[in-house]
Amino acid sequence: MLKLVSTIGLVFAGAVVCVEAQWFNHRDPSIPRTAGGRPNLSAPAPRLSGKPDVSGVWHAERTPLEEWIRGVGPGLPQIQPDLNDVTKHVLNIFWGVKPEDEPLRPEAVALMRQRRAAGEDYQPMYCLPTSLPGSALVLAFKMIQARSEIIVIPGTGDPPRQIYTDGRSLPKDPDPSWTGHSVGRWEGDTLVVDTVGITSRAWVDGFGHPRSDAMRITERYRRRDFGHMDLEMTLDDPKYYTRPFGFKTTLTLLPDTDVLEYVCNENEKDRAHYKN
Repeated sequence: MLKLVSTIGLVFAGAVVCVEAQWFNHRDPSIPRTAGGRPNLSAPAPRLSGKPDVSGVWHAERTPLEEWIRGVGPGLPQIQPDLNDVTKHVLNIFWGVKPEDEPLRPEAVALMRQRRAAGEDYQPMYCLPTSLPGSALVLAFKMIQARSEIIVIPGTGDPPRQIYTDGRSLPKDPDPSWTGHSVGRWEGDTLVVDTVGITSRAWVDGFGHPRSDAMRITERYRRRDFGHMDLEMTLDDPKYYTRPFGFKTTLTLLPDTDVLEYVCNENEKDRAHYKN
C-alpha cells in the first residue's frame, strides 16, 4: 500500500465531497421493532413474490481507524479526513494485497503512471459520477425492488441504476455510460447482478486503477435478515488485469431515513483547483 498521505487527503476529499442528507424522524410502519420501539435489525428478511426483498437504505461496513492507519501510514490523522462515509476499497480496490500480488497487466501500470504524471484525480473531484464499485461504498444508497426491475439510488449523486430482472440479456455492444447496463437474476435467495458498459473514464478506485469498456462486474446480494445484507463484488477486465478480483462486505440497513438529492455543482468551489 502506497503511503502517500497528501494523495490520500485528495482522495478522501473527493469521496466525501458531499454531506449525506436524509429525512429524519419518519417512523416507517413496515419496520419490525423491539418491545422498546427500536428497529429490530435481526428480524427475518422481508420477501416479495417469494424472493428476499432487498429494498431499503443501505451502507457498507466502515473501515476501523486502526486499519486505515496500518494501511495508509501514521501520518493519516494529520490530514484529519472524515472516515465515516468511506470504506477502504474506495481508496484501493486491492487493499491488503501485496503490490507484487496485484493482478495488473503492464498496460494498467502504464496508464496509472500516466495519470499520476498528468496530475489527474478521481473523477468525483470534477463532479463526475463515482460509478461502481465506489457508488456502493461511499455514503448510503437506496434499493427499490419492483416486479421486473430494481432501482438503485446512490447517495453520491450518481445517476440511478436500473437492474432489470425481467429475463433480458445484457446488450452485446453497449454504449458506455457512468452507470453501465445491469441485469439481475435469482440464484436461490441470492440476487446476482451483472453489469457491463461502464465508461473507461470511470476509475475503479481513488488510486486510479483503470477499467476498459469491456469490464464486467458481478454483484451478489444475500439479505440474511432484516437489517444485514452480504455483498460480494467481482470485477473482470482481461485488458488490464490477469484475473478477476473483488471484495466482500456487509451492508447494514439504515432504518427510518432516506437518501436525498445531491447535486455536486451546487455551490461547488474545489474543482477549479484541480487539473482536468
